[in-house]
Amino acid sequence: MTILPEFEVYIPESVKEALAFLSENKDRARIVAGGTDLLPSLKQRLFEPQYLIDIKPLAELQGIRVLPDGDISIGALTTITEIATDDFLTAELPVLQQAAATVAGPSLRNVGTIGGNVCLDTRCYWYNQSYFWRQSCGFCIKKDGTVCHVAPGSKKCWAVYSADTPAALLTLDAKLRLSSLSGDRILPISEFFFNDADKRNVLRRDEILAEILIPAAARGYAGRYEKFRLRGSVDYPLAGVAICARKINGSVEDLRVALTAVNPRPIMLSDLFRETVNLTGSDLVDAVRKIAMKTAKPLKTSASTMEYRRYMLGVMIKRSLQSMGIQ
Repeated sequence: MTILPEFEVYIPESVKEALAFLSENKDRARIVAGGTDLLPSLKQRLFEPQYLIDIKPLAELQGIRVLPDGDISIGALTTITEIATDDFLTAELPVLQQAAATVAGPSLRNVGTIGGNVCLDTRCYWYNQSYFWRQSCGFCIKKDGTVCHVAPGSKKCWAVYSADTPAALLTLDAKLRLSSLSGDRILPISEFFFNDADKRNVLRRDEILAEILIPAAARGYAGRYEKFRLRGSVDYPLAGVAICARKINGSVEDLRVALTAVNPRPIMLSDLFRETVNLTGSDLVDAVRKIAMKTAKPLKTSASTMEYRRYMLGVMIKRSLQSMGIQ
């Protein structure tokens, strides 16, 4: 049985207080909110911080708001359940609502946060084991070693990014507000992730993901999120597809597709418009499916084969587009 390492919990009364403590202890502290990803990692000795900064009670980072310009603000501490059950998001941003509804099971969605889902650690069958297992079988690039066991010979880590909501946020052109004691910076979510599972993202050790901003222009798009997993709840995706589309008079004027769980980062199909322009019906569906299968780079897992995960991307894309009236 694995147990938690020793640590102290610091509970700030404001975001400013949290950032001040984080700035002083950035190499010794970890942020915790829902804890659904961090706490199992602590048990596996993937991290052993001296402090956990519990920001979950901070009301400043909670809630869904429509801003005066029509943009949508989602506080990073808003729970996955709130996003999955919010009537406004269901109507205006269905791809995000559907992605949130597929995260884990109800008990985890009740405590897990959208910020935690965006900042989720990458995973692989080698890295996410107990310290005893990793010590016995050999450490890896991501933790204590020099070898990527799922991609031998690679000089970078190929652990997979397996969150659901970021793929949806990519199709919505979302931006992230990152806060530190020295101020805020806002960047597109497409610039947040590295295609290297060891580095993961651009969040500095003295920063907190504070807010997710979705432009008003993304409201009202038709949307669909589908995920392939072995069990209907609890499991991370083995492959996930987020699709947004705007149709005018029956024609597709804008189509956005993002993938998750098949690369070290969530990824948009960047050549989609160029390669599908003037295509309609089944020709469009087949073109999108082929681009996705070519873009995905799933590697070895204990739960499914690489080939089947890539195949399932095509199945989910075809099914999603058809359900949106694109067939």
